[in-house]
This record gives sequence, C-alpha cells and structure tokens, in this order.
Amino acid sequence: MGSAMLTKRTRAQRGSQTIEFGLVIVPLFAFMFLIMDISWAVFSKAALQHAVREGTRYAVTYRTMTGLGQDASIKSVVQQNSLGMLNGSSGASLISIQYYTPDTLTPTASNGGGNVVEVSVTGFSLAPLGPLMRSTSPLSLSVSSCDRTESCPAGICPIR
Repeated sequence: MGSAMLTKRTRAQRGSQTIEFGLVIVPLFAFMFLIMDISWAVFSKAALQHAVREGTRYAVTYRTMTGLGQDASIKSVVQQNSLGMLNGSSGASLISIQYYTPDTLTPTASNGGGNVVEVSVTGFSLAPLGPLMRSTSPLSLSVSSCDRTESCPAGICPIR
C-alpha cells in the first residue's frame, strides 16, 4: 500500500510541475522580450546618432559626391552609415539638413563658411518585437548633430 501512495504522489507532482512551468514561462518570455526590445531601441538610437554625426562631419568639409549637390551628398552619407535603417526614399525623407547663422542661430538658406549645420533624423519608427500589454504603438526616435562649417574651398561654396 505504501508504494501505491508513492506512485500517486509522483503523478500528482508531475502535473504540478507542468502547471508551474506554464506559470513561470510566460513571465520569463515577457521579460526576455522586454530586454530585447530595450536593447534594440538603444542600439538603433546609437546607430542613427552615429549616422548623423558622420553626415555632419561630411557637411563641414564641403565635400560633394559626383553629380549630387551638398544636401543630397550629406543624405547619402547618413544613409550609408545608418546600417540599412534609412535605406530608400522613405529613409531619406526622415533626414533633414538645416543651416544657422553663427551669431544668432537663426535659420538660413546659406551654407556659407562659418555657418552652423545641423543634420537630423526625425520620426524613425521602431516597432516592438514582443508587444506587451497589447501595446503595438511604435517607438519614435529622433537624433541630431551639429557643427560649425569650415570656410568654403577657394571661397566658393557648393550648391545645396
């Protein structure tokens, strides 16, 4: 009779282990998805920040790519450094380039020497990998970088 009771207990314990596993695995996966989502958001923001910094570095030297104006060249550099996040025309539409006068920081259309250039990415959407609490709204990332431009080479600034 003692071995029959022992067998019944073991079967009951097996059932409780399955239930305990089910109760533990759901929060474990939720926590893992949360960590992956936060990590991906931090990585994406850092990658985009790097891309706009490279675009700003390119802008301050007045270099241009063959057949492109200065703004198109800067956007191309940002896209090349964005690890594929800003590819295509939809990615290029998120990139903006603005010039400011150095004394008052008022916006200007001139890319003249000594002006401040700001390269930014605004409204980059990042969807969650594992939507928790039934929230599927994307995270919107924005990054920017600015620096003062050098003097125009030979006194002639490139066409924007």
